[in-house]
Amino acid sequence: MNQNTDLSRRRLLRMMGATPMLPLGAGGVAALLAGCGGNDSPTSTAATPAVTLASVSFGSMAAPALATAAAMATTSVASTMTVNFSDSSKLDFKLSYQPFFITGDMVPNGSGGTILAGGYYDINNKAIVDTTVAGSARQFFSDSPDGTSLLTVPNANVAGVKGNTVFAVVQFEYTTWAQDGKTDMYGRLPSPIAVLTLDQDKATGKLSLVKYHNVDTSGVNGLWITCGASLSPWGTHLSSEEYEPNAFTAAGDDQFKTFSRNLYGDETKANPYNYGHLPEVTVNADGTATIKKHYCMGRISHELVQVLGDNRTVIMGDDATNSAYFVFVADKEKDLSSGTLYVAKVGAGFSLDPAAAAAPLTWIKLGAATSDEIRALAASLKATDIMDRATTDPQDATYTKIVVGGKAEWVRLKSGMEKAAAFLETHRYAALMGASLGFTKMEGTTVNLKDKVAYSALSYCQGSMVAGNAANVAGNGIAIPAALNAGAVMALSLKGGQKDTAGNAINSEWMPADIKALITGEDIAADALGNTANPDKIANPDNLKFSEKMRTLFIGEDSNLHVNNFLWAYNVDTKQLSRVLSVPSGAESTGLHAVDDVNGWTYIMSNFQHPGDWIGIHAGVKATLDPLVKANYKDKFGAAVGYLTGELAQFKLAKA
Repeated sequence: MNQNTDLSRRRLLRMMGATPMLPLGAGGVAALLAGCGGNDSPTSTAATPAVTLASVSFGSMAAPALATAAAMATTSVASTMTVNFSDSSKLDFKLSYQPFFITGDMVPNGSGGTILAGGYYDINNKAIVDTTVAGSARQFFSDSPDGTSLLTVPNANVAGVKGNTVFAVVQFEYTTWAQDGKTDMYGRLPSPIAVLTLDQDKATGKLSLVKYHNVDTSGVNGLWITCGASLSPWGTHLSSEEYEPNAFTAAGDDQFKTFSRNLYGDETKANPYNYGHLPEVTVNADGTATIKKHYCMGRISHELVQVLGDNRTVIMGDDATNSAYFVFVADKEKDLSSGTLYVAKVGAGFSLDPAAAAAPLTWIKLGAATSDEIRALAASLKATDIMDRATTDPQDATYTKIVVGGKAEWVRLKSGMEKAAAFLETHRYAALMGASLGFTKMEGTTVNLKDKVAYSALSYCQGSMVAGNAANVAGNGIAIPAALNAGAVMALSLKGGQKDTAGNAINSEWMPADIKALITGEDIAADALGNTANPDKIANPDNLKFSEKMRTLFIGEDSNLHVNNFLWAYNVDTKQLSRVLSVPSGAESTGLHAVDDVNGWTYIMSNFQHPGDWIGIHAGVKATLDPLVKANYKDKFGAAVGYLTGELAQFKLAKA
């Protein structure tokens, strides 16, 4: 191949970003690309047509084995990525993992000092201190980093950045235990959220942490169990508040009372109606940020939302027992402060067989509102103002039996409370309206814009999804014959011209019209390592992100069926499934974000949570792995925030 075509390839590689996940190791493509600016484009002549990107594929790594215990006790990457070009040549990359920090590290605060990564703060932005070990008081920090967004901001200016200024927003879902190892802290601390200022090397794409800024969440009453996240098309971080607190029982619930005490210093002050919403974080040019909550998008178990192609329609994961598909259609583009909330009803034919036909979806309108009006209702109403509720049959025909959280309830809506119920008691009101509340458990969502397909993770397909189960609601369209504990990823086609069940037009060209299984896991009898799901297939998919350039769906696991949880790459054209990364045993794969282009570079962000969280399937490996995990991750109190990177393994100029 002549020099001009070679140069075209180099410029293409730089421009595509990293279709290789850069930064690259010394001596790799970074050296080849030196001097080729990010605005360069492929060149061609009549004799030498420009080389174009053809496809990207991933070579699967083997699952770590006990014979290589060190690999099981850390983030392990032994996969490859191949970039294929239009002239049949290719580039091969060895992938690896680069953390920014381990939670509990002291990291730069941008003002010459340091700050605790993943540290917790109360409503007055004072450190929340763990005093469970006498004489060893320390600030609480999270072992569970989750949703991450990588983004840029116009005119960014942060001291210490030498290359390009890039930001990452990282949220911390919870911490598992206090330092005594006995005190359960899940959902008992207000979730922190941070902005990382990253210095992007212009020549290599490498990201280096310059500043860690803890976002002040006092203006939104703190955050509750922030799980998955996504980047909006307009460059903001869309967070989540999972497992909305039960407003009928919160006053007597120890978890919620402890949360309130840690946040406010008063176990009665937190209002459950302020949690279970969608927070949105806007990063400022100086690496600080502002945050607001959207109260008009339903108070559900927000896991991970995805804004679709019109900048108005939002499909939402609902990580609950008896969950449902919810869609919010905003009144204006790039503005989630007002709009209409819908919930799905599943038609005949729902199946977990990828070969089966899609089942139709219809949409029930729950209501239209602004965030401000629902926030005002949240401040003025109690649960008993909105509806009557009984946990045993009241033998009163004015009550309706529903199933919420796997348990039967009997509810009766109070006069004039439709809007309050729709947006503050969303699960109960959706059940009253006849929606299909039968999924267990629905996790992340993402979108393939080119094909107009949304993808949704069903981590477990059990309980409320199984015909005859006590939590299964007859006639809701979801009634599989047997549980699939390993779960599935579903595909939802997106279309316009739809009407709601009352016959009114839905003002969106991106409404899910039907649902079918895309890829499933496989339950097995325990293998020699302890896996109870096939280790060469997905198990309990959680985080989902789709890369348009790579035509690849990335799938992160939260499984108690795999001894190590994995990050997978699934090519939607070739149907190839490749294991890309393995997180430490006992941890789950979180913080997934596929970023096609940041100043000409591509990144796959990946975190993990709670390493060494041992359960039954770890019986055969715990004794070997526990000391290794403890040594790697601060006695199991720390977890990594980072990203995948690549090193050039092979550079073929000749045509294959």
